[in-house]
Amino acid sequence: MTTTDNRLIVGLDVPTIADAERIVRDLDGIVGFYKIGYQLVFAGGLEFARDLAAEGKQVFLDMKLLDIDHTVEKGVENIVRMGVTMLTLHAYPKAMRAAVAAARGSDLTLLGVTVLTSMDAADLMDAGYRDDPETLVARRAEQARDAGMGGIVCSAAEAARVRSIVGPSMAVVTPGIRPAGADHGDQKRVVTPADALRAGASHLVVARPIIAASDRRAAAIAILDEMKTIQGR
Repeated sequence: MTTTDNRLIVGLDVPTIADAERIVRDLDGIVGFYKIGYQLVFAGGLEFARDLAAEGKQVFLDMKLLDIDHTVEKGVENIVRMGVTMLTLHAYPKAMRAAVAAARGSDLTLLGVTVLTSMDAADLMDAGYRDDPETLVARRAEQARDAGMGGIVCSAAEAARVRSIVGPSMAVVTPGIRPAGADHGDQKRVVTPADALRAGASHLVVARPIIAASDRRAAAIAILDEMKTIQGR
């Protein structure tokens, strides 16, 4: 019998709260961790995040914060009060240090976003970076570790390298997860669930392969069953 495995985070990448509520109902009893990002945040998702947390669900608030130190610090102070489990910010050293100071003493896990999984070497070059994705991910992982962050967001393709840098205790959260045979969509660096866990990921973020499935519950169970074959961290 499949039971909740909080290594799986389902991305509520939908346009309305009603859509998100339907997904949560469909997955009741087998999924207990949900990601809320920009699309849903701007449709009432912050209140929905509070509601999910109040119901005992875990919430990954994917805001990718980046601003001056004071603004990041004050934003994180308020996010701590929401009761969410994880929060992302871009892995810039000053922003990370400000966020860590604001979250100190709370249960909030701060995650540094290294390089978006939709980006490859050519995209980084277009954005003005000289490093390839692997080099930039490694540098930002080191900086996040040194800043006292709770974890890293990276492609599962870089999870093994990141795990070797951050050690066993930090979270390594990998989006861009696609079961074998699934459409890659706009993701360029994708990995299967089992391979991501083998590489050192602690949490997998899965959206379209579950929320766009004709039977969401069956799709989630298939992924959870694959995850069961890999020992949890």
